[in-house]
Amino acid sequence: MIFALLVSAGVFIGCDSFLDTENLTKKDTSNFPKSEVDARQMVTGIYTVMNNGLTDPESDPFFVFELAGDDRLGGGSQSNVGAQSCDRIMNWELSAFERFWETRYQGIFRANSALETMDNVPEWSSEKVKNQLLAEVYFLRGFYYFQLAQVFGQVPLVVTTEAKNLPKANADEIYAQVASDLKMAIDLGSGAKWPDLEVGHATKWVAEAIMARVWMFYTGFYKKSELPLVGEGSVTKADVVGWLEDCIKNSGHGLVSDQRNLWPYTNPYTAKDYPYAKENGLVWETDENKENMFAIKMSNAGSFSDNDLRHNRVVEFFGIRKSTAAAFPFIPQGYSNGPVCATLWNDWAVDPDYAGDYRRQGSICKRADEIPGYAGDNKKEVENTDLLAKKYLGCGAYDDAGTLYESFAYFYGGDNDKQTGLTQSLVWLRFADVLLMHSELTDGKAIYNGKSGLNAVRQRAGLGDVAYSLAALKKERRYELCFEAMRWNDLRRWGDVEEIVKNQEGNEILNEGKAGKYTFGNNDFMARYSATGGGFFKIPDSQVTLSEGVLVQNDGWGEEFDHIKGDLPYFKK
Repeated sequence: MIFALLVSAGVFIGCDSFLDTENLTKKDTSNFPKSEVDARQMVTGIYTVMNNGLTDPESDPFFVFELAGDDRLGGGSQSNVGAQSCDRIMNWELSAFERFWETRYQGIFRANSALETMDNVPEWSSEKVKNQLLAEVYFLRGFYYFQLAQVFGQVPLVVTTEAKNLPKANADEIYAQVASDLKMAIDLGSGAKWPDLEVGHATKWVAEAIMARVWMFYTGFYKKSELPLVGEGSVTKADVVGWLEDCIKNSGHGLVSDQRNLWPYTNPYTAKDYPYAKENGLVWETDENKENMFAIKMSNAGSFSDNDLRHNRVVEFFGIRKSTAAAFPFIPQGYSNGPVCATLWNDWAVDPDYAGDYRRQGSICKRADEIPGYAGDNKKEVENTDLLAKKYLGCGAYDDAGTLYESFAYFYGGDNDKQTGLTQSLVWLRFADVLLMHSELTDGKAIYNGKSGLNAVRQRAGLGDVAYSLAALKKERRYELCFEAMRWNDLRRWGDVEEIVKNQEGNEILNEGKAGKYTFGNNDFMARYSATGGGFFKIPDSQVTLSEGVLVQNDGWGEEFDHIKGDLPYFKK
């Protein structure tokens, strides 16, 4: 995990303070940073906001993007209105996205401060070290603005530490800043190859790949041909393809042999007693494998506070209710959010291009087949489809004496705990995505082991080659990247959001043990999507209030969309 050596006071958009957590002496720009060690600590503090944002996973972009797409339903219980509201583009509480907003702007402020003070360091071990740290700062600022822009659309653009009460910038201005920051990260990054990289840190290769993701979303969603830069110039399609090819050929990253070995259920302490993993000879390649390129890292030293969160609460919220040994290996108890949409399970089974694809069962647990002795929680579970997404489910493990531990992290020095034992990284970028983006941008040009990215990923899944088409590419992204926070924004940039209604409406579900069918209720999903300018969520009410009229609320967020209670059949009125 990247530890919170530097913590901040929660602020609106203006100021932040650095605090040394060991001696509690405030550091400011007059005395910090004064050494290369200080500079590293300062950059560490920029990363940490992603961990701390997970104290409220319902407002974290990974959770939101997962629930907003079509391959998960909201689920949970009557009280989990956050997940159900994300699934329907609704609001569930006052200032629902407060934690996300605060942490990302804290990170942006810290990045701005780092850019303004890095030259305070009088001596560096090498210019290469300094440039790499600067590259990480630029990358993180750009990445945070990209996340804010995908969730809210237009947000204030703050690029200095000067305290200002700013209105929203338009999308072109925000994306120009994102692109310019990522280009700086590409230009300054050291180019060190995997595995000779610092674990948990952004690299030149990550910046190249995220630039492609930004370009594809911006040009697709906003119907543009190029991605602007600040001042003059733009990022072209040819630029993006060149960066992707640089990443594919020179980064040292690659595909692991079996996609299932990316996920913790294949760890040796769990796999020896999990029939699916054991029978298929699966061997975990750990979170630090050659395919995972950028992730929020966790720690075995458990902590649970707003400014020092070291475990993955997204996994907690996707965990099952009333867990028992019969649910092994998915032992850590959670809130049953995000049950898998049955349409994904069924589409995958009947698609002739995916006959025998091991990823279907490798990604999805059908409860009745794999854990038939697990009864669930019929008093609370809603939108239960009998299907669970394996990639981000916590896993327990047995020791040699037959004692069951809530989390396999215990065997790596972590906590035997359903919360702080959830140490799985939250992966934001995999090499498989890089290959698929390259295929999409080049109409299936050969690039990896003599194959197109599309067919290289299919080959890894034991499938034969297919001719490139956008339709084939869309299916492959859906299956390969399911439950990895990609689907929602893919649908948005492709203009395919109506797939959500087609795939979710009418799914057979259990609501507190009673059979029913999924419904959007009185809410017309596509009308909501249109009213919100294309699926942009509500800016926290507190931020609008603090701005005294400068920050204007997003369209489509009247009080009638403040919650969904009373609008769905399983809510008690």
